[in-house]
Amino acid sequence: MGDACQACLTRIPHATLIATIMCCLGVGVFCGTMYRGSTLSILMFDKIFHFRLIWFEALQMIFIVGSACMAALGFMLLCLGCLTTGATRQKVYRAWRARVGGRISCAVFMIITYILTFVWIVLLGFLVITTFLFTIFWKLCSKPKNTESFTCIDFTQFDFMFPASVKQEHMKICEAHEIKWFCKDYVEKAEFMFILAMVSCILVILSLVHYLMCLSANYAHIRDHEKFQELQELQYLTNPDLHASKDRF
Repeated sequence: MGDACQACLTRIPHATLIATIMCCLGVGVFCGTMYRGSTLSILMFDKIFHFRLIWFEALQMIFIVGSACMAALGFMLLCLGCLTTGATRQKVYRAWRARVGGRISCAVFMIITYILTFVWIVLLGFLVITTFLFTIFWKLCSKPKNTESFTCIDFTQFDFMFPASVKQEHMKICEAHEIKWFCKDYVEKAEFMFILAMVSCILVILSLVHYLMCLSANYAHIRDHEKFQELQELQYLTNPDLHASKDRF
């Protein structure tokens, strides 16, 4: 029982499994927080500043589709890691064509993972800027003169950030209920969502870097397995008594 359990554990790609858990966790949190944060942003711009960001709604669908693709990629890399680990590798990559196919698969996934790493780094930069803007909004809300005496929160100095269709009076938040909507219902919750999204984005980037290291190791294992096979064949030729134990390799 103990030997069977140990043999099973040697077939598990622990490094790839850890990367997959990190990737799925990060992508799941990122998808949920970005969907919620973008929804709050759409409502804020619509009710407070009276304009709609159409591309935000399209961005929500991109988050969902992209998250599903990232999860699928993670499970494919986990399957590839299982095929290139322990005794499974020795059985799967016996033939020359199998070894070539395995090396090509590792190389293709390395290229895809490398590109996705840059994509997520760019996305992290976008989230840093977004979180910084919402932090500025929250600092404006946290001023005592805005929350206690309900003076206007003036965004007219930031008019270059708004579309040309937004009127000057819509850039001033003066009503008590509008200040409450803007600060408590939208900015406070959206800022927290974007901070979580930024942390999850960092987690996904770390998982992709981890995947790159695992794929590089798997590529080397498949390549070296060919040399191992040649060495085994040479031993069988020089020592025929080892031929009886050939099935173990």
